[in-house]
Amino acid sequence: MSEFVRLEVEGGVGTIRLDRPKMNALNRQIQEEIRAAAAEATSRRDVAAVVVYGGERVFAAGADIKEMQQMSYTEMVDVSRPLQSAIGAVADIPKPTVAAITGYALGGGCELALACDIRIAADNAQLGQPEILLGIIPGAGGTQRLARLVGPAKAKELIFSGRFIAAAEAREIGLVDRVVPADQVYAEAVAWATQFVGGPAYAIRAAKEAVDRGLEVDLATGLEIERMLFASLFATEDRSVGMTSFVEQGPGKAVFTGR
Repeated sequence: MSEFVRLEVEGGVGTIRLDRPKMNALNRQIQEEIRAAAAEATSRRDVAAVVVYGGERVFAAGADIKEMQQMSYTEMVDVSRPLQSAIGAVADIPKPTVAAITGYALGGGCELALACDIRIAADNAQLGQPEILLGIIPGAGGTQRLARLVGPAKAKELIFSGRFIAAAEAREIGLVDRVVPADQVYAEAVAWATQFVGGPAYAIRAAKEAVDRGLEVDLATGLEIERMLFASLFATEDRSVGMTSFVEQGPGKAVFTGR
């Protein structure tokens, strides 16, 4: 039974809920619980899309510095890979994911948000990668995912300075996709996720894989990834349902099975 992270499912939307008072600091236990919740969300057929949410007050304020403070180099070698892969487990969920950001999303918390497909932030939220202020750098994907999202120059400026940025600036640079009043963040995230319930699950999965894998390779390789995934969907029931419905009834009327 997880202590700090749980997967809640309602209406086809899974919520990975962090609940470690008072700032959702990402210690080793919560990292493993995030990994387990991501694996469960991946495997459950009744989950079409996933919201990652830290509650009404804070998304996640970063790693547990007290836990890390006395670690040696060799100890950190041992724990850094599980830290990075726990966040990576969220990025690897083959379904649409959205971070519902309230309060602070800093350090590891910002990296957790970066692992999602989109980010919806409260108008009073603050985000950042302040690891440099501790004499270290982001270690759970921040140097890589942030640069890919906002560009290397802006990512370097944020990482070099360690400064916090408000939601409005985060939206301006592309770090978040939507800013809403704080009391609407979770509802907006659920509404976004709900649009995928009853959709062609394997086509959505293929689309996410094509984009994510294509970003890591040259154009020619990316196009080949796309071609193979495109062709593979002709083995699905949903492809047959979708095309038959289009021919007989026009667009937008297909009832997909998720198979």
